Amino acid sequence: MTRSFYQPIASNLITSEPQWIPNEHERIASFQVITDTHLTADPKHLYNQHLELAFNDISKLAQDSLGIMHAGDVTDHGLPAEYAELQRIRSLYGEHLPAMYSTSGNHDVGDLGWKEEMEELEGLVSLQGQALPELWGQYRQEAAGLYQMPSVTEVAEPVHQLWLHRLGSFNEATATEGAYYQKRLGGYVFIFLGTERPLAKDCHLSAMQLEWLQQRLQAAVTASPGKPIFVFLHQPLMNTVAGSLEQQGWYGVEQDRELKQLLLEYPQVMLFSGHTHWQLSSPHTMHQSAAGTVMFNAASVAYLWTDEDEYLEGSQGYYVDIYPAHIVVRGRDFAAGRWLEEAVWTFAYGDTK
Repeated sequence: MTRSFYQPIASNLITSEPQWIPNEHERIASFQVITDTHLTADPKHLYNQHLELAFNDISKLAQDSLGIMHAGDVTDHGLPAEYAELQRIRSLYGEHLPAMYSTSGNHDVGDLGWKEEMEELEGLVSLQGQALPELWGQYRQEAAGLYQMPSVTEVAEPVHQLWLHRLGSFNEATATEGAYYQKRLGGYVFIFLGTERPLAKDCHLSAMQLEWLQQRLQAAVTASPGKPIFVFLHQPLMNTVAGSLEQQGWYGVEQDRELKQLLLEYPQVMLFSGHTHWQLSSPHTMHQSAAGTVMFNAASVAYLWTDEDEYLEGSQGYYVDIYPAHIVVRGRDFAAGRWLEEAVWTFAYGDTK
């Protein structure tokens, strides 16, 4: 008999699994998931203050954490002063704060076209003697996909340099390398995916990245078939988690079909995404595919959004605890410093046979 790798357990449901109560002494590992911090250059900005509250919360509750996993939009514009704020806020908590591992969001590396970005990139004008407005216009046109190029590496050289500049700034500030990468932490595989084009809103995953992902997933399953695999991508897949429903519009993976088909082969995956800002009390915050893959909307640290399509002041994220045969995902209100009772999921996990 075949069963899903992840079996949800809920006290108000009759399940084949016995009810299970977490025993903190049996916990193997834990980590946190945050997203959409949208840091600005202003230390007094609400978004910056919200990140301080989140880091303060984590520094007190999770000193044994494997790390803070950030699902993108670390900054609001991808500017040096905003990355400097990240370092300043981190420094407030020093060794009490776990390491942070990040994937890029559209606000970090995408084409947003703000005046501040043009000024920052002015030093690159000499690449081919082009005037900055002309170069920026070319950058925006090609980033929008008007040339339908399969890979960012095939764009005109000045445009490619602008893209590399933005990605390089992100990598340097977040201590990451490239657009996508893998970490093995505490014996678990953590995979961070990211766009390879500077699109305004969406995400482009190259064939090379998808092949790399398949190889990493297969290697992880071969080495430890009974272990979960954690994947992070800024944009959610369409019609999965809150905010990604077709009528809501906040999906955005150009290779949506290809990535979904790939994940169908690996029910060990638990995917966390950001981008939508939808509050954790939304009905579709957790989605489990027909194949068993679990996906989570990770809300936002900066501000929230509702099913009524309205802004909501707030700051939310997850604490994830791993036990020998169970995983508990708990929503946290960082601004209020409280657990979200409506956002707790417990899964039994293990072999699919």
